[in-house]
Amino acid sequence: MTALPVVLLSGAPASGKSTLAYLVARELRAAVIDQDIATAPLVEVVQRLVGVDDLDDPRLAGLTRDARYRVVIDLAADNLAAGTPVVLVAPFTAERAEPAAWADTRDRLVAAGGAPMLVWLRLEPAEMLRRLRERAADRDAAKLADEVAYLSGAAATACQAPAVAHLALDATLHPAELARTVLDALPR
Repeated sequence: MTALPVVLLSGAPASGKSTLAYLVARELRAAVIDQDIATAPLVEVVQRLVGVDDLDDPRLAGLTRDARYRVVIDLAADNLAAGTPVVLVAPFTAERAEPAAWADTRDRLVAAGGAPMLVWLRLEPAEMLRRLRERAADRDAAKLADEVAYLSGAAATACQAPAVAHLALDATLHPAELARTVLDALPR
């Protein structure tokens, strides 16, 4: 049996992960599993319980990070078991930075019948801030409230190149061009 494509789209906030996910998924006839969509209702409950709104706040991230990624990977495994390729949307910060974390995620997806490929959407910090301001989403309010602090903290990590094998793409390119590059890079 041939392994099914699993595209893991990573990158900074506002780098175009979701837009690219739908373009790639349409071509692959794949399920899109977006971490924010899949986990938002439960994260909102935890936010209310701990009184923290910012997803990047260590108090909230520490409580929810592992569970949020487990949901994404488990949903991917279920779709793969049903014979459906998947496109995953999340920052994948630890998986990009820590080879052991990437190996664990990759191995889980391979065991479920997938052929994972990590894609990193590269975006300069100034462009990321411009896009965050432009989309004006509630989830970005804390980032934009103190841009200097954000750029020296979470954004610095989000804009850092992966330490594991990946396909790096310039997020300022047209989404259709990015989709074509991802699709062309998938194993045949």
